[in-house]
Amino acid sequence: MYFASDNAGPAHPSVLNAMIAANQGYAMGYGADPIMASVRTKIRDLFEAPEACVYLVATGTAANSILLGTMANPWDTVFCTAMAHINEDECNAPEFYMGGAKLTLVPDDKARMTPEELRAAIGKEQSRGVHGPQRGPVSITQVTEKGTVYSLDQIRAITAVARDFGLKTHLDGARFTNALVALDCSPAEMTWKAGIDTVSFGGTKNGLLGVEACVIFDPALAWEFELRRKRGGHLFSKHRYLSAQMDAYLTDGLWLDMARAANARTAQLANGMRSHAATEMLYPVEANIIFFRATRAEHQRLKQGGAIYYVMDGDETQGDPAEPLTGRLVCDWSMTAEGVDQFLTVLRG
Repeated sequence: MYFASDNAGPAHPSVLNAMIAANQGYAMGYGADPIMASVRTKIRDLFEAPEACVYLVATGTAANSILLGTMANPWDTVFCTAMAHINEDECNAPEFYMGGAKLTLVPDDKARMTPEELRAAIGKEQSRGVHGPQRGPVSITQVTEKGTVYSLDQIRAITAVARDFGLKTHLDGARFTNALVALDCSPAEMTWKAGIDTVSFGGTKNGLLGVEACVIFDPALAWEFELRRKRGGHLFSKHRYLSAQMDAYLTDGLWLDMARAANARTAQLANGMRSHAATEMLYPVEANIIFFRATRAEHQRLKQGGAIYYVMDGDETQGDPAEPLTGRLVCDWSMTAEGVDQFLTVLRG
């Protein structure tokens, strides 16, 4: 009953086997390996973008930060929500890689940026001439950190506002595929066809050991990205081990199968929890994350029964048993229906 994070789940055996196969003989380094050529073709085909530039890094922090560093000047500000990965979870790495650019936080609705608030936030910046930050890119997180998903219309509305001000847009897709299968759309529809300029296409949270693809739809940004990746220490010499993971991920629909499995287990979990009157869902359950409220006593019973997850706003081990606390549950591709049923059995006492 491990629901702490999809980061904690295992890598898929097909990915491990692909790395073993890639470990034979010699291959050119720094992305010149033949497997990377296959990855590049597969991602271009999936995104229906034959001119897209595709690069691999090992972490989502690197993907987001180097892409934003490529898109923003040091004197710019990037527009994102308070709950965005780049604000909450990356220890100022975006500001570091951007050379000093800042973040402007846009109010959200269930962790999703709204076009109205974005327009207002952009309008307040670049209003003090040389004394203030200049308007920079817009970044959205898909799936959001509260488990909600931007619809295609919501993405299009945000990118339309950005275009009104001549700004580029970045999509942080750490859980890209969970959102994609939830929306039942194509990668192109969720990105460049909706006005997105660059994508952090995540794999680590969806069954890989540690690989994220940076997808850039404007080739004019590519060389600067390559220089920034190298300068930032994220160009792997034995690159084939990154390539092999991503290639296996994109073979025979594995990336989609794993996300569908995670989303299905989350839906099963949510349906069972809704029938338990003592728990309250705090956000719509749209992908593979659940936020719920229950009493301290219920959290204690779940933890004592073997459930592993985060309590976000207090210590469940001591205090008033009746005090409500917030829990977060995340399903990865390897979570089983039996594991979910076991959690629900403990929840119901």
